[in-house]
Amino acid sequence: MSLERTLVILKPSAVQRGLVGEITSRFERKGLRLAGMKMMQLTDELLSEHYAHLAGKPFFARVKNSMMASPVIVCCYEGVEAVQVVRAMTGATNGRNAVPGTIRGDYSVSAQENIVHTSDSPENAVVELNRFFKPEEIFDYKLNAMPYINYAEECE
Repeated sequence: MSLERTLVILKPSAVQRGLVGEITSRFERKGLRLAGMKMMQLTDELLSEHYAHLAGKPFFARVKNSMMASPVIVCCYEGVEAVQVVRAMTGATNGRNAVPGTIRGDYSVSAQENIVHTSDSPENAVVELNRFFKPEEIFDYKLNAMPYINYAEECE
């Protein structure tokens, strides 16, 4: 096992509803290390690149418009198997189908306004983090609580 980094975008639905602190605290309480965070206004160009896999879908414009409705918070979290951990915490894409206790299960009843975007694989996490962060915006620092979160061999 080794440490991974993953992207989390707190969507306009999270920002507008005042859920940023609540959601980020859940990731921190889980034991993930915050390595980068910033607020930004997404552009059509950036979203066209990020959601290129949806370009032919009838809802593509709606997705982009939703993501540009207000600024978002982009975060880089790090931890052992961080991509899988974050996805499990987030829950099913459609908030109506997300299990209570997950972020979407607790805060969303929509497939579109579903609070967060998360990377779906370690490989895509690298691509997405490079899309949203400059190298100097992601920090590598010692988290003093790490021995209480993971034993040493888990982090190698």
